[in-house]
Parts: sequence; structure tokens; C-alpha cells
Amino acid sequence: MGRVLLANAYVATMDDAGSEYEDGWLVLRDGLIDAVGSGAPPEVDERLDLAGALVTPGLVNTHHHLYQTLTRARAQQAGLFSWLKELYPVWAGIDAEAEYAAARTGLAEMALSGCSTVFDHHYVFPRGRTGLVEAEIQASQELGVRLVASRGSMDLGESDGGLPPDELTEEIDDVLADTERLAALADGDLLQLAVAPCSPFSVTKELMAESAALARRLGLQLHTHLAETAEEEDYCRELFGCTPVEYLADLGWTADDVWCAHCVHLSDTDVATFAANGVGVAHCPTSNLRLGAGVARTRDLVDAGVRVGLGVDGSASNERSDLSFEVKQALLVARGRGGPEAMTVRDALRLGTRGGAAVLRRDDIGSLEPGKRADLAVWRTDGLELAGAADPVAGLVFSAPHRVDRLYVGGEEVVREGRLVRADEAEIARHHRAEARRFAP
Repeated sequence: MGRVLLANAYVATMDDAGSEYEDGWLVLRDGLIDAVGSGAPPEVDERLDLAGALVTPGLVNTHHHLYQTLTRARAQQAGLFSWLKELYPVWAGIDAEAEYAAARTGLAEMALSGCSTVFDHHYVFPRGRTGLVEAEIQASQELGVRLVASRGSMDLGESDGGLPPDELTEEIDDVLADTERLAALADGDLLQLAVAPCSPFSVTKELMAESAALARRLGLQLHTHLAETAEEEDYCRELFGCTPVEYLADLGWTADDVWCAHCVHLSDTDVATFAANGVGVAHCPTSNLRLGAGVARTRDLVDAGVRVGLGVDGSASNERSDLSFEVKQALLVARGRGGPEAMTVRDALRLGTRGGAAVLRRDDIGSLEPGKRADLAVWRTDGLELAGAADPVAGLVFSAPHRVDRLYVGGEEVVREGRLVRADEAEIARHHRAEARRFAP
């Protein structure tokens, strides 16, 4: 592949210096960013005029449950525990075909929202069903997005004091063996695997400890839900005699190969523990608001030096797999908590790009710099919603959500002129509707 120039753009690099180029351009070569600058561009083999569009790094999602696109708009006024209680029995019907339909839908939504890298936390494995994670992988490869898949797990069922029904729990040895099998599929670039026991209220201490040991032997990252609701803290105190973060620390999980989803209910001591030990956080503002869980202390976490990225969370607790909207939500909830100076638009966009890359321990994505992967989102600036916005970055964030005009992943177009390049959006929607009918109330 020759050198390709993307010219006539406003380029927000998200690099350490916060560089932005009003009359900017980028050169792509062999899946990487070859050069970034402004003014007269270099000689290239191919040139594309972006007509004044805004270019940002591809967004990086750090927490999702793709299968939940099948069960949107359910348990509409429920908190987390009652929401889960209603939906666990429904999710017990999932199989590989349903998972494939759900994953294609969620990943397509993510791509169209400018997201080039998606972490998915899949932890529902009904007994006798196979191929669920493989279905997600197939969907990501067809669409062309980067996927950080996970082998989640639950082994603490209702009969032992856990929240999920016993039919959705697994044996520890089966979980560990399947995790190691799936880890062999990863290529470290377009496909990675994380080890992800679900939560304190659905996983035993034994599985948490064994999962950590396996992940560290294989060099994989660890992920779990933590401190999402006040109910969870009460549950941990009753069952384990400690807070969620203390529980995590007791199990050797407060380490720099760990990131946790939500982390809404953290004390000052918890924030300091995360900062001192390198634990990352996936901030999911829309889901937390939808379930009435509260608002995470994002500003405090960032100021303490904690790695923080954004997640859309599952589409049954958000209903929209749109990370551009999550950037806006992160900005608004931070200001709602701490006032108008608590977060800038560029702070919020950084959470959705460099922040997410840091959480996933990817130093090759998240910013537009020479030598990094050519993952970039191109946003039109000539639409009605940005009319009058002198600052295109602020205009983009404040007026979100948006459909991306172009999305490149590793230099390959995944979205062009607001449409999927490698798949038919209408066909994905038809297939998804057919599968979702199986889960209808």
C-alpha cells in the first residue's frame, strides 16, 4: 500500500501536547500513521480531500455487553439487582446465532459512532451452548473493527447466595479451560482476549483467584464489575465482611493488569488504592444514570492519576451503542457533579480516546501520531448541528451523538460517507430483529 494523504481537515491529535491543526493533514501507510501536520502536505501516492472535516483518533470503548442488544428497553424503572433478576432468565436463552446477530448490531453501532476498538464483557454461558465468543469474533472480523473479547464467568448462583440463577453458573475448571482455549485465538492486534469474572455477587472468591492466576500466567488483562451500586456495597459487607474494593484487594486484584467497570461508589481511600496500584476504570455514565446507580467520581479519579476510559455498557442498560454520546455524557455528569469547570470538552474526548487506550494497555492507538495504528474518525462539520460552532471539537462534543462520516481501522475504511463499508446495515437490522423476537416478553 502506498502513502495515502487525508487533506484539508481540522486534526485533533490527542497527543501529549494536545496538538490541533486547523489546516491539517495526515499520511497513512501500511496501516500506520506516517505523518501528521499542517500547511503544505508531502508528496503521496493517493490524496483524499476531507473538505474541512474534523479528524480525531478512533474512539476506544472499555466496557460493553453486546448480547444485550437483544433485550433493550426492559425493566425500565429497575435498579441494577432487580434489573438483573428480570433479565437473567431471558438471557439464558442465548445461543451462537443470537450472539452473532447481537454482536453485529452492537459493533455496527459502535463503528458508526466513530469507535474503532471495542471491549466486550461476555459472561453469560448457558449450559450446553457453545460458540458464543467465537460468534462475536466473527462479527468483528466481518465489520473490520478491533475487538477485545473476554471470557467472562459466573459460578455463584442463587442457591449459594449469589444473584444469577443456578442454570447460568459454571464449574471453575470448565471456565479456566475455555478461557485458555480462547486465548489462543487472539492475535494481539485486531483481536485480544481478557479474563473477566463477572462481579462480586456472581463469582466466588475461588474463581476470582484462579482467574487472576491464569491471566497472569498467560499475560492477559483482568476485568470485572465493581462498586456499581450502594446495594453492591451492602452485599459485599454482608457476604464478605468488607467493601468491594477491599474484597478486590484481598484477592490480589488491585494491580496494574486490572480494570473495573463503573466504580461509582468509591471512597477517598478507594481512589487512592486504585491510583497507587494502577487499577483502571471504565466509566459508563449513561448506564449508571439509566439504572439510577449514581455518578462516578471521574474528575477525582483522573486527578489522582487513575487510568480512566469510557464504556457504553450493555444495550439493555443504555439502549444505544454510541461512544460519541458517551463522551458528551461524561462531560455533562462531571459538570453536574463538580460544576462547569470540572471537565472540558477535550478532557472528555481524551477519556474516549487516549483514556480508553490506556485502560486497555494499548500504546499503539488512542492518538494520531506517527508510528501509531491508523485508527481515525472523520466527522463532517457542515451539518446543521455544528452550524455556528467556531470550535469544531467543542461543537462535536456538545452536540453529540453523531454518525461518523468515515472510520479507519488500521488504515482500512470501515465506514464511508456514514455507511458501513463491509456490511449492509439494513440486513444486519433484519437479522437482529428476527433473533430478538425469540427473547420478546
